[in-house]
Order: sequence, then C-alpha cells, then structure tokens
Amino acid sequence: MSDLRIALIPEGTTDYEVINAALRAILGNRPFVLTAFYPEKTQPEFGAGWGGVLKWCNQAAESGYTSLESYPVLSGFDLVIIHADADVASKRYGNCGPAIEELAIRRAWGALPCAVHCPPPLPTVECLERTITGWLGGAIPGKQTVFCIPSKSTGTWLAAACFPSTHRILRDGECDLGLEDRLSTLKRDEKIKKTAAQYRAKASRVTNNWDSVKSLCSSAQRFEAKFLSIIPAK
Repeated sequence: MSDLRIALIPEGTTDYEVINAALRAILGNRPFVLTAFYPEKTQPEFGAGWGGVLKWCNQAAESGYTSLESYPVLSGFDLVIIHADADVASKRYGNCGPAIEELAIRRAWGALPCAVHCPPPLPTVECLERTITGWLGGAIPGKQTVFCIPSKSTGTWLAAACFPSTHRILRDGECDLGLEDRLSTLKRDEKIKKTAAQYRAKASRVTNNWDSVKSLCSSAQRFEAKFLSIIPAK
C-alpha cells in the first residue's frame, strides 16, 4: 500500500506539529506523508497566521477552478486539510489590513467576528468553518477536503495531551482564548514556548494521549470524525 498523501494549509509551524501528531494517532500504523503549504513560505506576500490562510483561500477562489481538489497545487493528494484556530472567530477582517476588509465586503464573506457563547465550543467552530468556505468562493471544498479548527487553538490540544484534566491551565479548556499564550508562563518544568521546536518535542504526547485530547476537546473529536469519514483508518 502506498503512503497516504495529505496536503495541509496551516496557520504556522507549531500547528503543523500538533496536527501531524494527531494524524499519527488517528491513522495508527497506516503510513502517510503530510505536506504543508505554509502561506508565508509558498506565497511570502500573504504573511503568516490566519491572514495567510485567508489569502491562500482567496487565491484558490480566484483561480477559476470549480473545486479545491482540482486546484493544480493540490493535485496528486488524497486529502486536503485547511487549518485555522477557532480564536479567528473573534477576529476582524480589518486585522489583516484595509484591503482585506474591503475585499471581505465586496466578496460578501461571512462575518467576522462570528464567535458565539462558549461553552459549548462547537457552534463557534462550525461558524468559522462556514466562513472559511466562503473565502474559497467557487473553489468549493469537495469530498477530499476537511477543516481542522481546534478550539481555541492547537495549543489547547497540546495542553490536553501534556497535563492532567485537573490542571489549572485546562480549567476553561476549549473556551479559553488565552490558554496557548499562558503555556509559556507556567513553572519551569511545565512551560511550553510557542516554537516549532518545543511543540515538536511534545508532539508524541498528542499521539500517545489522543484519547485524552478527545475527551477534553470536542473539536478534536469533530476533526477525527470528519477525517475518518473520508479516509477510514486501516
């Protein structure tokens, strides 16, 4: 059996590490190759973070292709994952500059902010998924595209893998907008800085403790279910 080929459009490198680790848990022994299309690297003018993902999606929309899977850069992949943290639902288009704010009005993109009361976290996740679908315009996601929207960030998934459920950092869990930032302020033996190297060093815990992550994070459960509806584990 050939390796499963998965394309990922993430906000950044730390997100790649967490999502890659999650996929190792979901797919078990099934081999796969995860290729990241970082917007700030493949298209430097896009910048990093959710704004880079937005601009990448808009470029796909402007390509004229009728499905995301037919977009040439994604040809040859078995699955496409588009990532954005759920905290984006609390942002404004103006955060990406006046040109994007104007484009959002002209293209009638879904409203930002679109966050709703949390808990529960999933209504905000679902709202942001609809908004991102709007960014893609006519290049609609097909049967081989899945959204990965951790609430409120991939840092929450990492924390759920690294600490017991009773740890204070997980008190508000998926509804805490500041959780990821506070990981770097914990005591010395618990501190996790938001760098690719530190997230990579902890990534095996996401794989090994994926059941714990799912028990604490409904967004992780949702991602796994959607992923497996497209690519069943073997």
